[in-house]
Amino acid sequence: MPNSRYSILIVGVGGQGVLLASEIISEVAMLAGLDVKKSEVHGMSQRGGVVSSHVKIDKKVYSPTIEYGQADVLIAFEQAEGLRALDWIKKDGVAIVSTTALIPAIVTSSKTFEYPDNSIGQMKQKTNNVIAVEADKIAAELGNTRLVNTILLGVLSTYAPFDTSLWLEAIKSRVKERFIEINLKAFERGQQLNFAGKKA
Repeated sequence: MPNSRYSILIVGVGGQGVLLASEIISEVAMLAGLDVKKSEVHGMSQRGGVVSSHVKIDKKVYSPTIEYGQADVLIAFEQAEGLRALDWIKKDGVAIVSTTALIPAIVTSSKTFEYPDNSIGQMKQKTNNVIAVEADKIAAELGNTRLVNTILLGVLSTYAPFDTSLWLEAIKSRVKERFIEINLKAFERGQQLNFAGKKA
């Protein structure tokens, strides 16, 4: 990604913390002295529907919406949503995807709709820069299944050139006090995962 200009698309379903993740990223950018704008699509978020957030960072940002095919990073909290949003990233963009599979009720109750088979595998056929993260498993190990978003932010932090201290400060300011410690642990696990992958 360029030195100051970043476009990050976050996708998932209601209840996964997409909006909190976009707030934390925005806070990090502001702490770094950059301009940031975000645009959110809530959909039927209260019913497990699709939720997405565009975050644009630069010295000066004029529009909150990322142009199609121009995202530097895609963060997907659910693998089928990652597959659906893949074409939003640049050719050299990075997709950070949780292996989470949340099959919607419309699929289980109908023969008309099908859940994509091996979404992450399909993503890897289209681009080389797919980082699959077993975020659900890590979240369960930490004792809170709602930590997928912070785990993936930990992975993101190793690609975006913002100091770790800014991420920690942003998490502390945006997360409820009783959940700060566990979210910091989740963030650290995400950082360690990606670091291990780079060393392999």
